[in-house]
Amino acid sequence: MKRFWKDAKVVATGGGWGIELDGKPLRTPGKLPLVVPGEALAQSIAAEWHGAPETVDPRSMAMTGLANAAIERVATDTAGFAAGLARYGEADLTCYRAEGPDKLVERQAAAWDPLLAWARRRFAVDFAMTQGISHVPQPAGAAGQLSHAVESMDTFQLAALSPLVTIGGSLIAALAVAEGAVDPEAAWEAVSVDERWQIETWGDDAEAVAALEARKRDFLAAARFLALL
Repeated sequence: MKRFWKDAKVVATGGGWGIELDGKPLRTPGKLPLVVPGEALAQSIAAEWHGAPETVDPRSMAMTGLANAAIERVATDTAGFAAGLARYGEADLTCYRAEGPDKLVERQAAAWDPLLAWARRRFAVDFAMTQGISHVPQPAGAAGQLSHAVESMDTFQLAALSPLVTIGGSLIAALAVAEGAVDPEAAWEAVSVDERWQIETWGDDAEAVAALEARKRDFLAAARFLALL
């Protein structure tokens, strides 16, 4: 779209913080008021609009996009949305290890064992692990604790948790980021072990590298959104 505004500023509203473009309230694509719970997040969204070029790619406005998702998608069925994310805990990336080669097995262990150790301490449960891709059921207590952690989140937290889970494939890593137990960069390094191994093993492929960088950008943007709430 073409830029049609000169200025973007944050304004306090009855339900939180909104953004005005040249004095007019910013709305979601579905024409709902774009109001967020925290001033810091609102300032970040306003900065995206204030610094936008003459031709705007909405995909470059990550904070705005996640706020739109919270308002238009998550809020319409918060319980259902949370349940969908919780199901990722039934087949968490960290529980499925490669059978070989040894170096990849070692890298996975170095990246994923600390995440599982955190989850065991945090939720007081154990997790079933396997080699290969055949499904292994998780203990009922583990699945229940992860589900409870997701279901306790609000609409905006869930909107940000979603890309962390779906991009990384690990609900455990996503929750560790959300709770401040793991640095987002470290979490990304952990969940991208397999992809980086493939690139290292088979050589740089421009499309694969670009796709991985795009996923990293979206992963870290979601973590930043959470931190601003």
